[in-house]
Amino acid sequence: MFKGKLRGVVVLLLGFAQTVGAGVDINTAPQSELESVRGIGPVKARAIIDHRKAHGPFRSLDDLDDVRGFGKATIEKLHGELVVAPAAAKPMPVKQEIRWSRPQSPKSCTGCPRRD
Repeated sequence: MFKGKLRGVVVLLLGFAQTVGAGVDINTAPQSELESVRGIGPVKARAIIDHRKAHGPFRSLDDLDDVRGFGKATIEKLHGELVVAPAAAKPMPVKQEIRWSRPQSPKSCTGCPRRD
């Protein structure tokens, strides 16, 4: 039940992002989302995904020139529809705070062995 609601929210947010003009991220979009872009059908969407799997993420939209079926003119037309989002920043490791304590004086140490 929770997964179904979560999926609905994700789909809603993706739809909202597209209407705002954010564009479709070619590095993360599934085939169905790529096909929703005017000018990209099933064959071109599959070509983008295959290229992404074989060569890693796209660095810019101009990298589409290396994908079969995309020429300069097609890429120019898609500049407003597609985006290459910056890579998600890796979280910085949290440094653990090290606390140093001064040794207790022998007089105040109740559990310390006594030196006579």
